[in-house]
Amino acid sequence: MTPQEPRDVALELERLRGAVDTGFATINGRLDVTLTRTTQAEEAIAGLRADVEMLKRSRWPLPSLAALTGLTALGLTLYGIAGR
Repeated sequence: MTPQEPRDVALELERLRGAVDTGFATINGRLDVTLTRTTQAEEAIAGLRADVEMLKRSRWPLPSLAALTGLTALGLTLYGIAGR
């Protein structure tokens, strides 16, 4: 080994360390963005679930109204037939 080689190895190791640090910083940044997006998606899903539950609760009279309308029509038909 010449005296130049250990210094070259040290410089190359320092370059590799810089590349690894840069890579980790990039990955951490991407993970932060992914975490933020996941949190926003979870909040949106929770809001949509609440909306669906609200719609389910407000929808309940529709079948009852349909049955009442059908019974009213039947009653009026029977009344019309009986009136002849």
